[in-house]
Amino acid sequence: MPLLEVDDVVVRFGGVTAVDHASFGSEAGRITGLIGPNGAGKTTCFNVISGLQRPSHGRVRFDGRTITRLPVHRRSRRGMGRTFQRLEAFGSLSVRDNVRVARDIHRGLGGLVRPARADVDGLLERVGISAYADERADSIPTGAARLLELARCLAADPRLLLLDEPSSGLDETETGAFGALLAELAAEGRGILMVEHDMSLVMAVCDDIHVLDFGRVIASGPPGEIRADPAVQQAYLGYADDDRTQEIEAVIS
Repeated sequence: MPLLEVDDVVVRFGGVTAVDHASFGSEAGRITGLIGPNGAGKTTCFNVISGLQRPSHGRVRFDGRTITRLPVHRRSRRGMGRTFQRLEAFGSLSVRDNVRVARDIHRGLGGLVRPARADVDGLLERVGISAYADERADSIPTGAARLLELARCLAADPRLLLLDEPSSGLDETETGAFGALLAELAAEGRGILMVEHDMSLVMAVCDDIHVLDFGRVIASGPPGEIRADPAVQQAYLGYADDDRTQEIEAVIS
């Protein structure tokens, strides 16, 4: 049974259908990509999964239990963590204190007992931003801020990571290190569901990929199958043509 199951989910905003009977899952110990052109409904799906958006139809199951109507904080307590496209750190706090606050909240201690500095610094080192530990969060580069978001998420020790555009702002070297970190996290048994536009990263690290277009899941499978799927080529390029393989590869490989 998948750790996460999205079953026949529909989201409508007035007369606009943002997610159209979408069904997909994410398994523990595997990295799953959720990709598609801009406006395909990826972030709306994440909002449904994390509890920020109530679906018009369908259900979400986590670890075998229906959570469709659970609020965000109760999903977090069950082991679901999320990062956002828009950076959500406390800008006036140091990088270290941002992670310390996240750990405090997870432990439910209201700040009365502070986690050991070594514990917090270990998370910063793991994601590769220990050099920024004493810097204000609003002063660090965008790529480092993305990794701070991940460290804050990991402070709650989630079983499922929902990562929304996590490599945005990372350079090529940082992206390679980030991919290796994702593989380590999955090897620990965590499920990872990732919305990402860097197709090189997606194809390199994902075990499974689901493709959305106009709110519908048009393809699911391992990277090799997704790369060769005519429906995916059509969604990204407007056509599917075996004679234009190199152009297709440049977009979705």
